[in-house]
Amino acid sequence: MKNNETSSPKPGRNEMTKRTGRILIVDDDKDVLQAARLFLKQHVAVIQTETDPEALPSLVRKGDFDIILLDMNFTKDVTSGAEGIAWLDRTLKINPSAIVVMITAYADVDMAVRAIKRGATDFIGKPWQNEKLLATVLSALALSRSQREVVSLRTRQQQLNQALVQPTDDFIGVCDAMQRVFQTIRKVATTDANVLILGGNGTGKELAARALHQQSARSDQVFIKVDMGAISETLFESELFGHKKGAFTDARQDRAGRFEIASGGTLFLDEIGNLPLPLQVKLLTALQSHEVTRVGSNTSCPVDIRLICASNVPLAEMVASGTFREDLLYRINTVELQMPSLRERVDDIKPLAEHFLEKYCRKYRRSPKKIAAPALAKLQRHHWPGNVRELQHALERAVIMNDSLLLGPEDFILSTADSMPQTELGSYNLEEVEKTVIRLVLAKNGGNISRAAEELGLTRASLYRRLERYGL
Repeated sequence: MKNNETSSPKPGRNEMTKRTGRILIVDDDKDVLQAARLFLKQHVAVIQTETDPEALPSLVRKGDFDIILLDMNFTKDVTSGAEGIAWLDRTLKINPSAIVVMITAYADVDMAVRAIKRGATDFIGKPWQNEKLLATVLSALALSRSQREVVSLRTRQQQLNQALVQPTDDFIGVCDAMQRVFQTIRKVATTDANVLILGGNGTGKELAARALHQQSARSDQVFIKVDMGAISETLFESELFGHKKGAFTDARQDRAGRFEIASGGTLFLDEIGNLPLPLQVKLLTALQSHEVTRVGSNTSCPVDIRLICASNVPLAEMVASGTFREDLLYRINTVELQMPSLRERVDDIKPLAEHFLEKYCRKYRRSPKKIAAPALAKLQRHHWPGNVRELQHALERAVIMNDSLLLGPEDFILSTADSMPQTELGSYNLEEVEKTVIRLVLAKNGGNISRAAEELGLTRASLYRRLERYGL
């Protein structure tokens, strides 16, 4: 058995634009292989040749060929084409989407019809005319590209259908902290800069990512979300980079990964801090090269994405502890966006509550409801460990469980005490009480030192001294 692959000097820019595709040629005639390789290497990027058809199954499994040129007769004096048909059947059993062009020195219509009925793409006789061979190969390469695009588009459409049902109307904020978030989004959205969004669970990181996408030049392209915490290590490469049929046990068909699907649009990697170190290396490689390789394939695919990442843990601390790569952090956070917690957005509780109240009254076909002032005060005193998501669920539950058109304090069952995290009064010393009150008043005033100092009855200088003392 002899196995050869062309290895010529790197082509220039003009030649690179002409040469494309990977071809496997299987024929027992070395002269035929040599002639085909010499002619086609001007037009094809990779040409692998093989004289022994017994190697075909292994080559099909290992190689990611766009076209297979397969002889129909390998035994001397045999002209029936049965051998070629048998090897065609085995090839298509391994890879049903393989594009196989049959070649034979004994061309006739019946043999061509038999091969094509069994799944061959085309048929060419030898000795061939170079123009005919080239036309057949280029046509088959175009078909191969079309098949790849169909796979990518099919997976892309599935992701689009999921993305269309995601909420996009809950990104609301009037406080100073949120106004700063909106301002940063407006500045960054028009660029392709990578953005890292930090904030606790329920603070609206995904909504910020969607706002960045919708205000960008890619807004008419896809927005693909990947929950990194929900992907197992074994499926990471398949989910992000895609796979070829047969690459592993459950790979029943070719599948495009999220990078390919998002190409041209925005890729949102949520909870990226959950990514194990070995997988961080693979992600970094893809981001640096701007290309991915499907599992089970040898061919890389260029991708063009705008990357947005999010994390509910401080990645800088993870870098310091050795659980997150510093070079990956630099790659993903050209711009860093910090989402404030709801307890830092007291002024936003009223408009958010009214928005969710109207939304769920409409969803559950309830008469319009309002929130009584004591109930609103209760919501504003609550610590909101679950942030906006917890507020949203509280409003939804209140709409479902109560028939009253005016919701009172008793209609909101909250997860913790109403005002601040409390234990028995005796468990607080004076400094702890003062520290907690300062934190709450600062949150209420959106971090505005002057307003907070005025409400606390302190001068700005006095408040600054306390902030420094308590490390706030």
